[in-house]
Amino acid sequence: MGILDSIPYVNAVLSHRPWPRAVVTETGWKAAIDRLVEGGLTLLGFWGEPAAVHMALLDDGSAEIAVVTYACTAGTFPSVASRHRPALRLERTIHDLFGLVPTAADDLRPWLDHHAWGKPYPLSGRNTSRDARPYRFLPAEGEALHQVAVGPVHAGIIEPGHFRFTANGEHVARLEQWLGYTHKGIESLMQGASLEAAAKLANRTSGDSAVAYAFAFARAAEAALDVEVPQRATWLRALMAELERLANHLGDIGAICNDASFALMHAQTGILRERCLRAANVAFGHRLMMDVIVPGGVTRDIAPDGVSALRALLTELRKVFPRLIELYDNTASLQDRTVTTGIVKADYVRRFGAGGYVGRASGRDFDARRTLAYAPYDQLSFEVPVLDAGDVNARVWIRIREVEQSVELIEQILGRLGPAELLTALPSGIGRGACEGMALAEAFRGDVLVWLRLDGELRVERCHLRDASWFQWPLLETAIEGNIIADFPLCNKSFNCSYSGADL
Repeated sequence: MGILDSIPYVNAVLSHRPWPRAVVTETGWKAAIDRLVEGGLTLLGFWGEPAAVHMALLDDGSAEIAVVTYACTAGTFPSVASRHRPALRLERTIHDLFGLVPTAADDLRPWLDHHAWGKPYPLSGRNTSRDARPYRFLPAEGEALHQVAVGPVHAGIIEPGHFRFTANGEHVARLEQWLGYTHKGIESLMQGASLEAAAKLANRTSGDSAVAYAFAFARAAEAALDVEVPQRATWLRALMAELERLANHLGDIGAICNDASFALMHAQTGILRERCLRAANVAFGHRLMMDVIVPGGVTRDIAPDGVSALRALLTELRKVFPRLIELYDNTASLQDRTVTTGIVKADYVRRFGAGGYVGRASGRDFDARRTLAYAPYDQLSFEVPVLDAGDVNARVWIRIREVEQSVELIEQILGRLGPAELLTALPSGIGRGACEGMALAEAFRGDVLVWLRLDGELRVERCHLRDASWFQWPLLETAIEGNIIADFPLCNKSFNCSYSGADL
């Protein structure tokens, strides 16, 4: 039975591809929430418009996806977060941006709105007011508890975020985050933009995942327009995606070890990460490979010396990386810091639908490349590593195994690059109606979701981008509970959630 078979709906939106979208009644909206609470469905995304809210749902058993829409005729909608906590920050964001009020909500504190925008509810299309009040962190009661405030400005050159610790001595009783300091207004800038301009914005949502966002945005646009991409373009897209994954995992492994006071690993993996970025620059003309993936294909082929640069990189990784793995595994001081530190429970990961190394280190066997089998991964052979310890050490080992898999995937792709056609011409907007598309792409952190509606002139009416970090940041709060404050940097780096990707 499909997702929509068990949820009463008014009508299906025929222009939505590749998965169905249906407008539901209040009964249908609440039925969808019931399915989330009962388990079996995972919340993939939750976003708004001036007069509607949408949920993207994944059936964990069949990997079927559907979107349900509720029309907010009175400016309200039944709260999802009051019954299904993974929706909380997304629900608060909908209220911040559109002014839609979730009925029966128990937390309407602002998430993105830091009272710095000049007007409240900027995407609502209405002139309304909102009181500027100091942000209230959740209270904690108990003998000898004290609070430690960290951020939003940090010691390193990193993005801003506030962390409020409630501790008993050195042991953390509660951590609460508040982000939104890097809000860029990307979804607002998208409205009315051409596909070309919108693709550039998507590319810059979270710089370390530039390829993944470009990949997901392009696939969403191609789904909406029912466009097929040349085969060589799909291979080059995956090649860039795996190169991006390699660079980020190598950087993360070293940074985690550095936070455990093992600088040697940081230095060595830093060298390998730099090798990846230089190879990317040789192959695609940009260290982060920005603006190469576009709707319809790719804008440039791999450079003549790009294949040899990538093969040299693979040779170096195969020579050096196994020695670093052995060093990590046999350093007792590292194991003392990472093993049993920052455990994320499997039940939390399942409920939040956490992807990437956070989810797979705690037993959630989900990878969009395999589960949804989008091109060209449906033609590639690879394994998805899964562990169940859920600690810092497990998150490191997932990264290690994924580095190994990416090396093999790049080797496979280099051997399959076919004819040189790179780009499919997009249809003109003349005579077309509005169309909608959705796509997921597996970034190094986990699945990135893009939902897109184009008008009859192929301009963006609405675009929502959802980073994997939306469902990972809350789990960091649970991972640090019971640990000492000094272990927070280690736990935080083992998650390495995106600030920028969650501050749209």
